[in-house]
Amino acid sequence: MGTPAQQQQQKKPQTAITPTRADDFPGWYQEVIKAADLAENSPVRGCMTIKPYGYALWENMVQIFDGWLKDYGIQNCAFPLLIPVSFLAKEAEHVEGFAKECAVVTHHRLEADGKGGLRPAPSAELEEPYVVRPTSETIIGDSMSRWIQSYRDLPMKLNQWCSVMRWEMRTRMFLRTSEFFWHEGHCAFKDHEGAEKDCITIQDMYEKFFREYLAIPGIKGIKTPDERFPGADQTYSIESLMQDGKALQAATSHDLGQNFAKSCNIKYQDETGQEQFAHTTSWAFSSRVIGAIIMTHGDDDGMIMPPMVAPTQVVIIPVIKADEDPAVMNAANDLAAKLKAQGLRVKVDDRNMRTPDKMWDSIKKGIPLRIEIGAREVAEGKLTHVRRDIGKESKTTETTEEFLGNVKNVLKAVHDNLYQRALDFQNGNIKDVSSVDEMRAYFADEKNIGFVRIDYSAVKDGGVMDAMKKDFAVTTRCLPHADKGQKVLVGRSY
Repeated sequence: MGTPAQQQQQKKPQTAITPTRADDFPGWYQEVIKAADLAENSPVRGCMTIKPYGYALWENMVQIFDGWLKDYGIQNCAFPLLIPVSFLAKEAEHVEGFAKECAVVTHHRLEADGKGGLRPAPSAELEEPYVVRPTSETIIGDSMSRWIQSYRDLPMKLNQWCSVMRWEMRTRMFLRTSEFFWHEGHCAFKDHEGAEKDCITIQDMYEKFFREYLAIPGIKGIKTPDERFPGADQTYSIESLMQDGKALQAATSHDLGQNFAKSCNIKYQDETGQEQFAHTTSWAFSSRVIGAIIMTHGDDDGMIMPPMVAPTQVVIIPVIKADEDPAVMNAANDLAAKLKAQGLRVKVDDRNMRTPDKMWDSIKKGIPLRIEIGAREVAEGKLTHVRRDIGKESKTTETTEEFLGNVKNVLKAVHDNLYQRALDFQNGNIKDVSSVDEMRAYFADEKNIGFVRIDYSAVKDGGVMDAMKKDFAVTTRCLPHADKGQKVLVGRSY
């Protein structure tokens, strides 16, 4: 029989991922990435190699959002990877904010070190060092200073899809790596109203994208001054709550005022012939949203992909119990062709593997919908499908024609369920408090997770939040728009 503890252990449901979320959330997160074959650590310290399945997810996001940006009037371009140190130093607050994270290039050639290795050649030291771009405000500002001459050149709306490097000391794949992928928009306007409208428009686009495509809810707001982007007048953010109760800053847009225009000399001649400094903005979301998808939707069996961006939306598993049955394979391939004709991303898993192994592989990779077809189903003109978000409770057998007519509704139901349960989790983990003492008492209990919402006036004095950060590792996350700047969310974050 075993001891009571052993009996209890035997009753625990079998899961594909060890450790589970409850036992070790960070360990679970890393194992989900491994099991789903999304990425792996690279030989470069703090960097990752994104594998084909993980990169396909990122590509789908890029394709969707890039179309939205172009509809908004954004033009894509590309700027240098290396930024002269003197450029970064033009904006004092900006360089101070990034100085500790910069990777610096100082030499342009290597030579033998006499010990079988290589070293930078002393004679090849650069006259001026370069920073591997941590962000591109200054290098793009340099171009804008030449491209913008008149009010007729405004607004100028630019974007680039690229990678950046910030030398992180503690890294975690997708969430915080030294190199990561993102898009960064940089725009210039005649006045503050244009820049402010741009920031809010982009923030709304981010929220819509996360909600409609990633099934991730978030709270839109403005960052407090101590959490603002270095050099910005205002930072707009979306804060999302992960399953462990920590906040993830999902995306930001920054009203840079005239700060970078003045440091980069971005001027234009207005309608009266007077010279004015432009008002600029910048905004971005990065590949860390893949981490957000994992932590928002994943379970103890692995990844759960939101259907709208899933690399494979439907996997078809032919169930062949004896020698290869061409009728089953033909039915699977025919079904795949009909689903692809509806614009769906479909895969027939015809690998020489046991059927249960194929099923578990699709579960760990989070494929939204799994279809099983065997000889009996083929003979009856039927198939069986299982939703990843619900599992075996959703197992449904129906005719192939019924399924083809309803498959998009099934995928929408998966998306809606993922979003609703994430929204319920978020809304169920916001604690309203009336005083700093009540807030401290809440975070003093380590079982309490999520956000505290408190009057901003109570924590506006920097000393209050300095103490909160020191004692409980919490910070202000944003001033929610819904509260008109009167309340602030406080919580732990990544």
